[in-house]
Amino acid sequence: MQYSPEHPLRLGIVREGKTPPDQRVPLTPEQCATLIARHPELEIVVQPSPVRRITDAEYVAAGLRLHEDLSSCDVLIGVKEVNVEDLIPSKTYLFFSHTYKLQPYNAPLLAGVLERKIRLIDYEMLKRPSGKRIIGFGRWAGLVGAYNGLRAYGLQSGRFSLPKAIDCRDLKEMLDHAKSADLPDDFRIVLTGSGRVGQGALEVLKHMKLRGVHKDDFLRMDFPDPVYVHLEVDDYNERIDGQPFDYDEFVDDATGYQSTFMPFGQRADLFIAGHFWADGSPFLFTREDMRNPAWSVKVVADISCDIDGPVACTLRPSTIADPLYGYDPGTESECALDHPGAITVMAVDNLPCELPRDASEGFGRELMEHVIPLLIAGDDDGILRAASETTLSGELNAPFAYLADYAAKGAGEL
Repeated sequence: MQYSPEHPLRLGIVREGKTPPDQRVPLTPEQCATLIARHPELEIVVQPSPVRRITDAEYVAAGLRLHEDLSSCDVLIGVKEVNVEDLIPSKTYLFFSHTYKLQPYNAPLLAGVLERKIRLIDYEMLKRPSGKRIIGFGRWAGLVGAYNGLRAYGLQSGRFSLPKAIDCRDLKEMLDHAKSADLPDDFRIVLTGSGRVGQGALEVLKHMKLRGVHKDDFLRMDFPDPVYVHLEVDDYNERIDGQPFDYDEFVDDATGYQSTFMPFGQRADLFIAGHFWADGSPFLFTREDMRNPAWSVKVVADISCDIDGPVACTLRPSTIADPLYGYDPGTESECALDHPGAITVMAVDNLPCELPRDASEGFGRELMEHVIPLLIAGDDDGILRAASETTLSGELNAPFAYLADYAAKGAGEL
């Protein structure tokens, strides 16, 4: 469709309705104003919300219109899943649906989308022709996750006390607090992950001016100051047959590989897990590994939060309100944080929510530069089409036909 100032694209920002509340927004007031100035054929309407960290008054001050009813909008955008009862039929929605991996808890949501003949564009599916994701909150998960790991160590050891990230005014304040962490001189950190999450976590360590060391030196040398090692996937995995590591093969089929993480687990105090893990890949370490007397990791900050997956002590997600729990290697079960020999686990699964203003600004910047123009001017490269799980005719888009049974199950739960 050709949009113009006389026939504009009406974009609605929905109120986040999940529990616990999510204070983020997909676009800040300033970004909305910039988009409208840049694209005269665009209108933006904001659904009022008492939950957002960015207030309704700030949107009004930026010249935006608040309206409870968004049924006149063509496209509706949010951050997290929209409650089924709030879905408006025959609209295009953009949000993180958490359905493409067949997540059981969201089957009814996909069924509701199909029933209401909604086109669902999932942010996680927005990819460049190269296959690289266009948009996400990964950096913010990494930033907060690394900070939370340091905070957890301070609480466990009693050496220092940092405020929760969500109680910080912004990223700058959080990073300033991180610099005050009183780490022991021989403190050692292992960080995995080279994507947005891992790079975000690395920002925190660099801001603290901690020294990064080579993996071989980390394993064989002692240091007079706190250090970290940043591991790539081939640093903690190897082929079982002894042949050289093949990254493409590992991504396609990792069954011929095994983990070599254990030596790092015997030399580190804090492990920050920021890596992507796929089904079939080797576990980094097992519960048996953690019972080894040589195991030295005292705190695990599992940003990736794969339950019963590669990080053996991640038994469940934790929450922003209650971010830490203990893991007893002897019983392989959750325990009190002060239980003798307990390992402290941080496994908050919605970390970017702890810096809602900064995370919203970063996410919105990507959205306004790389996604909104496709909605207005056209999707010549098929980026939106490829990310559309469903169509306005109430059917699954061809690449997502595998979700049929999943959606049918969800329909029975509506």
